[in-house]
Amino acid sequence: MIIRVLGSGAGGGFPQWNCNCNNCSGVRNQTIKATPRTQSSIAISNDGEHWVLFNASPDIRAQIEAFPGIQPHHGVRDTGISAVVLCDGQIDHTTGLLILRESPKPLEIYCTRMVRDDLESGFPIFNMLGHFCGINHHEIPFDGSAFTIPGIDDLCFYTHALKSKAPPYSPHRENPHAGDNIGILVKQISTGKTLYYSPGLGEIEPQVETAMTNADCILVDGTFWTDSEMIDAGVSKKTARSIGHLPQSGSGGMIEVMDALEKPRKVLIHINNTNPILDEQSEQRNILTQHGIEVAFDGLEIEL
Repeated sequence: MIIRVLGSGAGGGFPQWNCNCNNCSGVRNQTIKATPRTQSSIAISNDGEHWVLFNASPDIRAQIEAFPGIQPHHGVRDTGISAVVLCDGQIDHTTGLLILRESPKPLEIYCTRMVRDDLESGFPIFNMLGHFCGINHHEIPFDGSAFTIPGIDDLCFYTHALKSKAPPYSPHRENPHAGDNIGILVKQISTGKTLYYSPGLGEIEPQVETAMTNADCILVDGTFWTDSEMIDAGVSKKTARSIGHLPQSGSGGMIEVMDALEKPRKVLIHINNTNPILDEQSEQRNILTQHGIEVAFDGLEIEL
């Protein structure tokens, strides 16, 4: 199984266009050692030719141009993207679908019914795409059961619901439903190797703990270092946990969770522009290294 990190940043990317926090100004002015990041998305393949795109970020065009493996290789119009799996209906995970509107055939999109409903109402991307390439929606379960994708041989996908909020534009924003957000376990049938992917985690529920414990590699929420990070940076009045993200530090944080895991390779993704771990020479980055935790970057490739 080949995993390609197309984008490793949180919503807005890094640096964020309107942000002058220490990280964003530092990477622009080259006063810190840091690498710019586009908004989070990964692609997975078993053969290096047919790829499943997980979330479609607003930066998808640049991500495709940076990755020859997913670019067109056959005919005048072509793509290596066989299907798109959506973890949620958030702007930074779905807006890229509009960039893919020039597809010569309907996009094969896999998501829960709740995500489909949001993308047909509060943020009607699916309706808009109907005027261009169109979509074929495949409803996926969120009870831990499996599904497969035609043409993606040797890979099986298991999904489960996560506790988190629906997007701000969802008709049920303040009334969460199972299926608003999902975590995904990808298993290669021939080898038994598994990846657990969840760019947004607000709580380590039993099904999440089981998936993380048994996976060979985990690519999970690395959005914030502390719960009050955005407040301390003066960019928001919201805490990490209030918007569905478990911070890395502190009691019950992601570092503590990962320390209990012996099997998987541990990688953080969906890094917010305010997170000090983006500074490769920071104390916080050094702490992660000491705990055996990696920080994803655009272009990272993992083979299992």
